[in-house]
Amino acid sequence: MPKERVTLAITGMTCGHCVAAVKKALGAVPGVEAVEVTLSPPRAVVSCDPSRTTMDMLTKATGEEGYASSPEAR
Repeated sequence: MPKERVTLAITGMTCGHCVAAVKKALGAVPGVEAVEVTLSPPRAVVSCDPSRTTMDMLTKATGEEGYASSPEAR
């Protein structure tokens, strides 16, 4: 199955702990294979299996950690 790269804009991150929390939350979503999170710019790039992972699952995971996210405009 082809992998998909999804980029999320994240709000509310201010430090390395925030980055680690977002990375851990996204990594726990079923179908996620790799996560890269940066503070500047505040975003996450997620490699996932689109048959197992949805955008709603990803944004819910970050939201439950206290960081709102949305698909980054391209």
